[in-house]
Amino acid sequence: MTERLLIAIAFAFSAICGFIFIPMILNFCKERKLYDIPNARKIHHNAIPRLGGVSFLPSMLIAFALSTFVIRQFTTTYEVTLSLWSLYFFISLMLIYGVGLIDDLVGLDAKTKFFIQIIAATLLPLSGLYLNDLYGFMGIHEIPYSVGAPLTVFVIVFINNAINLIDGIDGLSASLSLIALGGFLACFYREDIFSYTILIAGLMGVLVPFLYYNLLGKPEKNRKIFMGDSGSLTLGFILGFLTIKLSMDNLWVLPVRNDNRLLTSYTLLIVPMFDVVRVSLVRLWHRTPIFQADKNHIHHKLMRTGLNQHLTLIVIVLLALFYICLNQSLAESTSSTAIVAIDIALWMAFHFIVNRAILKNGNAVFLKNNSNE
Repeated sequence: MTERLLIAIAFAFSAICGFIFIPMILNFCKERKLYDIPNARKIHHNAIPRLGGVSFLPSMLIAFALSTFVIRQFTTTYEVTLSLWSLYFFISLMLIYGVGLIDDLVGLDAKTKFFIQIIAATLLPLSGLYLNDLYGFMGIHEIPYSVGAPLTVFVIVFINNAINLIDGIDGLSASLSLIALGGFLACFYREDIFSYTILIAGLMGVLVPFLYYNLLGKPEKNRKIFMGDSGSLTLGFILGFLTIKLSMDNLWVLPVRNDNRLLTSYTLLIVPMFDVVRVSLVRLWHRTPIFQADKNHIHHKLMRTGLNQHLTLIVIVLLALFYICLNQSLAESTSSTAIVAIDIALWMAFHFIVNRAILKNGNAVFLKNNSNE
């Protein structure tokens, strides 16, 4: 039984779980009247169930367990082992999942969620998993634990919030996460870290039924669902963990050193990370609270150009794929510092174009309204 077949089995198991769990969650939300209610900041106009992310973690773990059972029944070639890192990761993940679930059910303020994210992220450096090398970025290579541990906490919390905050239109957070997870799966597959490829495939599988109900479900028939914080925080934390896991220079885990690992991890998550940086800088510039929600994210801006939700989703997904293709093509011939500088310049150019389109669309709407008076 090949590794690819086992990855496909994990993906399929998880997708099946998703198609079983999500309709059950939809019915549960209908009975308990657990809906995401529209307001001035939100884009949707109907009350939509918001617990879709509840299915993510159980589906992933069930798929992992069933795939492990299949491995043991039909082959002795592969062994799935759990390290101290895995144990601490699981504890942290359960903490994040629980916080997201509580927030979806009764609500939590942003500062409380942020504090708990820090606690969960801190457990990973305590287990020995931390970012210990910047691979030449800004001329920095190996870094000590005293620097790498807090940097690791920052990176994980940053990615966690980036995925959470970009979850503003149908399919966006799930689609960007699916792309990133596919990239991480390819990286760990190439490194022959089998247990992580199974885990990632299990998470990718459940995103397929979620996207089906999120993008194609009919609100009037109670078939549409949002992932909620239980989903976006879970996705963000797992992606943050995978970033550190892949980027850490540890010959016991990744026998062959690859100086592009950190660049690859950053590239896979570039759009949500760049978006949260830009939004945070704008809030600081205007002296508004950093945790105050607004409508200044990339999807909000694209929709102000006149695009609908689905076209906005397509543009952002294409932008993420463009960055991946660009950075991978430059990786062997250009320093990581120069690549990041190019990425930032292109991001600024993209927003300049979007801002011009917003202005043009606003003028067009203004002229149309005046002509109708």
